[in-house]
Amino acid sequence: MALAIASAFALGSGANAASTPERAENPFLSQADAAARSARVSNVDYTLDFTLTGKESFSATTTLTFDLADTASPLTVDLDKATVKSLLVNGKPVTPKYNQWFITLQPQDLVKGRNTVTVAYERLHSTNGEGLHRMVDPVDGKVYTYSHFEPAAAHQMFAVFDQPDLKATYTVNVTVPSDWQVVSTTRETSVQDAGAETRRWSFPKSKKLSPYNFSLHAGPYKVWEDNSGKYPMRLFARQSVASQIKPAEWFKYTKAGLAFFDEYFGIPYQYGKYDQLLVPDFLYGAMENAGAITFAEARFMYKADMTTAQRHSLASVIMHEMAHQWFGDMVTMKWWNGLWLNESFASFMGTLATAEATEFKDAWQSFYSNGKQAAYVQDQKATTHPIEVPVASTQNAFDNIDAITYSKGASTLMQLRHLLGADVFRKGVHNYLVKYQFKNATLDDFIGSLGAAAGRDLSGWTRQWLYQPGVNTIAADYACKDGKIASFTLKQSAPSAALPTLREQRVQVATFKLNGKQLELDKNVAVTYSGAKTTVPALAGSACPDLVYPNYQDWGFAKVQLDKRSFNTARGNLSGVADPLLRTMLWQSLWDGVRDGKLPLNEFIDTALNNVPAEKDYTLLGDVLGKVATSKHYLNAMGPNAPYAKKATRELEQMAWNGVQSSKGDDNFQRRWFYQYIEMATGREALDRLASILDGKTKVDGLVINQDLRWAIIGRLNRFDYPGSTALIQLEAERDKSDAGQAQALAATVSRPDPKTKAEWLGTIEDLKTRLPFSKVRTAMNHLYPMEQALLNEQTAERRLAKLPELDKVAGPVYMRAFAGAMLPATCTPASVKRLGAAAEQMKNLSAGTRRALLDAHEEDQRCVTIKQAMTAPKS
Repeated sequence: MALAIASAFALGSGANAASTPERAENPFLSQADAAARSARVSNVDYTLDFTLTGKESFSATTTLTFDLADTASPLTVDLDKATVKSLLVNGKPVTPKYNQWFITLQPQDLVKGRNTVTVAYERLHSTNGEGLHRMVDPVDGKVYTYSHFEPAAAHQMFAVFDQPDLKATYTVNVTVPSDWQVVSTTRETSVQDAGAETRRWSFPKSKKLSPYNFSLHAGPYKVWEDNSGKYPMRLFARQSVASQIKPAEWFKYTKAGLAFFDEYFGIPYQYGKYDQLLVPDFLYGAMENAGAITFAEARFMYKADMTTAQRHSLASVIMHEMAHQWFGDMVTMKWWNGLWLNESFASFMGTLATAEATEFKDAWQSFYSNGKQAAYVQDQKATTHPIEVPVASTQNAFDNIDAITYSKGASTLMQLRHLLGADVFRKGVHNYLVKYQFKNATLDDFIGSLGAAAGRDLSGWTRQWLYQPGVNTIAADYACKDGKIASFTLKQSAPSAALPTLREQRVQVATFKLNGKQLELDKNVAVTYSGAKTTVPALAGSACPDLVYPNYQDWGFAKVQLDKRSFNTARGNLSGVADPLLRTMLWQSLWDGVRDGKLPLNEFIDTALNNVPAEKDYTLLGDVLGKVATSKHYLNAMGPNAPYAKKATRELEQMAWNGVQSSKGDDNFQRRWFYQYIEMATGREALDRLASILDGKTKVDGLVINQDLRWAIIGRLNRFDYPGSTALIQLEAERDKSDAGQAQALAATVSRPDPKTKAEWLGTIEDLKTRLPFSKVRTAMNHLYPMEQALLNEQTAERRLAKLPELDKVAGPVYMRAFAGAMLPATCTPASVKRLGAAAEQMKNLSAGTRRALLDAHEEDQRCVTIKQAMTAPKS
């Protein structure tokens, strides 16, 4: 239907053109309506004029100039919840037809050819992280604003055709208080006094951008500059947090990344200058606005020197957003179904750049531990989905933005690079960027460029990997005779009859022999496999292995099922595996056994207690400690007073404390172990020690207890109602008056096992008219019901589930993503599983994103019960 409409408008003209179906009266833009509009509208230019005072609302004028193919039907312009002061269409005053979501322009006011529309309006600033967000710094009262438009929120700030395939230029003028900075896609051409206390900033016409890639940020930001590279670089942050920023680290990785991408893509960076801003209350990790990238303050501000892990995280996110400047900003998807390709390509290229242009040569190991494992988990759920999925409207743009979008997509690109060869892959990417620069493109355009470079039809690969969901399992099936491999087959299986696809993939199959306590590589063979069985004749005649790993060095995206001998070798000899990536993958195989209910949790915990203290690879230690923390989550679900939970908790507390002490002299390891100790602390002895460290009675040799650690300790003490812990919140809040301190105080407060506090904050969360910034509401959601507080969780469980459909209808996607992710009652009991299952059966009319969250909560609650049962089941 959408294609037919688009064709009609593309061919029609004037009064004889087919009329456009009337747009639905709701806040969202459908793909069909977007296609119809882009078939009529072209050559769009915006002139934007804003007056920002720092108060709760702002005023602005948008002038849209565009070509129109016909005047057969009305035309809509998106503008959200504004007060329209005047509307001019082609110089003529017009009474606005405006429903708070879009303005409808009547055919008689438009002309075929060039049109100019001017909208003057006022609007409240946003406080939920979208549109033009406003924040008042609690430390000094200064006001900061920044824009965030993805997936489709530009119309929360100005009148716009808010869809990615109507790229446009932007000419901007902004009047602001005289002590403010203003940042946009281009660098300002003039800053002039506009009164006693205001200045007017003017920005030249930008290159063509989709609306969600344009941005505007204004406030009394602190500015750092570095002009040592090819492109001028600036960094911005609030004045009250400036001391926590390490600008030299930012500029180092930014400069390295720009040089790497310029060379790799073979196309220079297009936006002239590279600005990066740390902003408060941010919804996500970062956003790739062209030439003016925004980052979540909370993720990149540190009250002590950065650890290696924190620097690695900074470098990788800088690289991810930088890759978008070419792939996403310069070449952009036509519609939101292409958002996965933007994100997966940036994840792939960001990791590649981090590994090759920075000191973090183990970036792919980190990708495996973090992103890729999350993708495996997501792809094994009942709610899994293909990488490429239809998106009916802007309401659905983020329904499937998850680890499959980011990390499975990135893994398929890595796999494609192995299949085609690194040089061919790079050539195909270059050709794609050249052909479609400053235009919109589709998945077929991208795959077609790669296929042309390789001289290969990739349609079959595309169908297997991008249009079919699910993760396949690969396993080694071999027989030995006289100490040698007699036959070797790589077996591939589909996850279920409902997901039958078997895929083509290139992996490395490696065999290992034990030499004393060391596991040594014997043979490694690259194999391109497809179908259910692929023989590997190159391994025949080699030594019968003690362990086989059929995805060595992590080329492929597949779940590895170790054969029995390999599984037992892995469990007993983890410390004898020299290769950190292989060791990481073997740990993951054990953890898969826990999640699948095949390896009892207590046996995994025993393996961790026996092996983790000796781990000397910093990245891998973080990975395994994360698995230990999740194990503690499952222990908490049993109740902290369950006999095994109490025993295991004491042992895990002691392991972490020993790690703190033994890592003295290595700040990276010591801080990693100390955070683990805080997370493990449950018993009175451990909590007493934390309280003593907080008040300075107990010293930890070599460890500085900074503000972040103080809040982490206070949060833990309050979560377990330690005597006197309530008073600590207020005392620390007086000491730390920052918004980060406010958030930590709130988290500590709501996590307390106090029914009255829970009830009050639940009421605030459910009050959609609360004046609290959404960042605080979201903090309350995420800390209200810790796993061990099952009884308190149960007190409001039925109420929260019952309100879910009502909230889903009126709260909006930003709120519901947070609520459904944190507030669904899952308490790891058969009764809880049954309750969620009944809700899923009854609530079939929820929005797609909320329903998926409900189904996921049900499935993960069942998994938790299965893990408990596997642990407590008697051994046969």
